[in-house]
Amino acid sequence: MLTTEAAFTLRKWTVKEYHKLGEMGFFHPEERVELLSGNIIKMSAKGTAHTSALGRTDRLLQSLFANLAWVRMQDPIALDDNSEPEPDIAVVRIDPFDYATHHPTPSEVYLIIEVADSSLTFDREIKAKIYARSGIADYWVLNVGDRQLHVFREPTENGYLSEVILGETASISPIEFPAFNIAIQAMLPPLVLN
Repeated sequence: MLTTEAAFTLRKWTVKEYHKLGEMGFFHPEERVELLSGNIIKMSAKGTAHTSALGRTDRLLQSLFANLAWVRMQDPIALDDNSEPEPDIAVVRIDPFDYATHHPTPSEVYLIIEVADSSLTFDREIKAKIYARSGIADYWVLNVGDRQLHVFREPTENGYLSEVILGETASISPIEFPAFNIAIQAMLPPLVLN
C-alpha cells in the first residue's frame, strides 16, 4: 500500500517561548490558555456550577489553611520547561516573597484541585499524567456533574498508581495536612430543589 500523506509533528513550545508570546500580545487579553507538555491549550469556559464549586472550595480552603499554606486560584505553577498549567486551585508553601521571582514548583505544591464540569476526561487523563510526571503527590478532581471527588495519589513517571472516587457525603484529608477533614459536600454547589 502506497501512502501519499507526509508524516508531521506538532511544534512544541517552551515556557520561555510561551511567555514571549504573551509579552508580544499574541493572546487576546480575555483568552484563557495554559501550557501543557509544550502544547498551548485553550481553557474551556466556566459554567455556573464550576464557578460556584471553585468559589466554595477557595473560601473553605482559605479558612482552613489560614497561615499554614497559600491557596492560589487559577494562577500558574511551573512544572518543567514545557508545562505551566493554571490549576483551578493550588495549595502551596508560603513564600516570604510571595513568588515574586518564580511560580510555585512541584516541591512547593501541597495540593492541586481541578474543578470539572465539562473537562472531566481531560483533567483525569491528560492533566493527571502531567501532574504525576512532575511529582505532584496530591491531585484532586472535583466532578461537579456527578458530585464526586477523584483523588489521585502515588505519582509515577507514567501516571498515578492510585485513583479513588469519593461520593459527596464523604470527607478527605490532604496528604500534607492530615489533621484537616474536608467535607466534599462543602466544596460542591448546593443542590437546588424544585
